[in-house]
Amino acid sequence: MKTERRSALKKMFASVLGLIGLGLASKATSGTPEEKEASNIASYQDVPLFSGHTKFGNLVFVAGKGAHTAPFEIKAHTEIVLEAIEEELKKAGSSMEKVLKVNVYLNDIADYQGMNEAYKGRFGSKPPVRTTVAVAKGGVPGNSLVEMDCIAYI
Repeated sequence: MKTERRSALKKMFASVLGLIGLGLASKATSGTPEEKEASNIASYQDVPLFSGHTKFGNLVFVAGKGAHTAPFEIKAHTEIVLEAIEEELKKAGSSMEKVLKVNVYLNDIADYQGMNEAYKGRFGSKPPVRTTVAVAKGGVPGNSLVEMDCIAYI
């Protein structure tokens, strides 16, 4: 599992570098921008805004997921968000154990401990790398107390 994550991380970084013109992606992934696969496209007045997830080679990029419902309590919102991420990963042919990177956006940094309590153990015994920030003025969109996105491999 550890070598799979390292290999996937190397491929992810090579893909990103290749996308910015360094040409390294061709060695690391079989996908090209023309071959990317998107799912669950959200739209506004029939204009596509973003996909629920996008695949590129053996990587899956999951869009930010929030909890836009009561109860407005951080543990409940974190559970809802993690379930939505897991569902999106399954649709893409991946799983929580294959997540390499998670970004967590908190409406209030005071919710950090409560979010961690609900987050703990959801990604298997070897959790992914993670960045957690409290958003500035205006908060997380849609009245969610937390939003998360992630990158995984297939």
